[in-house]
Amino acid sequence: MGTRGKKSMAELMLDNKKVVELPDAPYDLTDEEADEWRAIVAAMPPKYFARTHYPVLTQLCRHIVAARRTALLIEDTCKPKRGKATFDTSLYIDLLAMQHQETTSIVRLTRAMRLNHISIYKANNTGRLAARGQIIAPWHRGKTINHEDDE
Repeated sequence: MGTRGKKSMAELMLDNKKVVELPDAPYDLTDEEADEWRAIVAAMPPKYFARTHYPVLTQLCRHIVAARRTALLIEDTCKPKRGKATFDTSLYIDLLAMQHQETTSIVRLTRAMRLNHISIYKANNTGRLAARGQIIAPWHRGKTINHEDDE
């Protein structure tokens, strides 16, 4: 049996659904890094991240922010400055190396946590694509396949 009387505002707003709390960013992250944390966590299904993922996700957020800052430094280095006719090539090369290191770290961490676009691709789509003939087995690639002969 249900409860008697009008539903409270809280019951109407929750609509009897379970509320899933997303993990909040650790306190040792900066505001910018915490924003990255929240964006990544919100983009994934609820309960995707276990407690064991938190240190790696923390480092991923730090690397993303560091890469963004490095990009700003590169942009600033490339701008012409008053009274300075020379371009600091060694600084530019060092910044590009830093950017490459950050990119490599981001790629490794996203792969480790299965956050890249290939890992997120739904497995159930592969069955539909195979049925439509859009996924070709490696041994059939480059060959013309006549499915009418299979019947």
